[in-house]
Amino acid sequence: MRLFVLLISIFFLSACNNSNAPATGVQNSTDTAKQKIVFFPVTNYLRGQIYDIAEKGILPIKYTTINNHTDSVMVKFDQMNELAAEFLHPVIDSLNLVPFYTETKFLDQTVNAFTFTYDAKPQKPDSLVLQHWNVYIEPEKGKVQRIYMEKRIGNKSLLLTWESNKWCNTTTIRNNADGTSSVEKEEKISWNY
Repeated sequence: MRLFVLLISIFFLSACNNSNAPATGVQNSTDTAKQKIVFFPVTNYLRGQIYDIAEKGILPIKYTTINNHTDSVMVKFDQMNELAAEFLHPVIDSLNLVPFYTETKFLDQTVNAFTFTYDAKPQKPDSLVLQHWNVYIEPEKGKVQRIYMEKRIGNKSLLLTWESNKWCNTTTIRNNADGTSSVEKEEKISWNY
């Protein structure tokens, strides 16, 4: 796990150390054609988080809310990969998604984090339901604070949030034909209680 954190830190420092960055502190990944795009390895990071939960022997609690009614249940270690499947697919890395998403990096002072923002390009295939994701990294320590993703499947949107070392949340929103939307279900798994 320490090696994983070290690799993430090296990746982060190398990504932020660019002498061609504009004076505003905002760098768009399309600034130069020669620049090699390296996406933050979100899936590997989340797999490391899941592994860490099992290593610490923590039994997470899953809260499911439907129609303002919440139920809770303890989660076994071997269920975490299944319950976190929406966060792990598609695999977010530089090899498979660079042709279909843009990357923007900037220091967001409103949330005190380096923010890596990824948005779908117009030529993204319909089979890729991932529309957008953000990675928030604490500037002082270089640690991931949060990962946020948006997926669109048919008339539903999935909003996924992973708060590092604390919890993950999936909100399913139904998008109605009349332009309205409603929360269908919310699931939160917490391991910091």
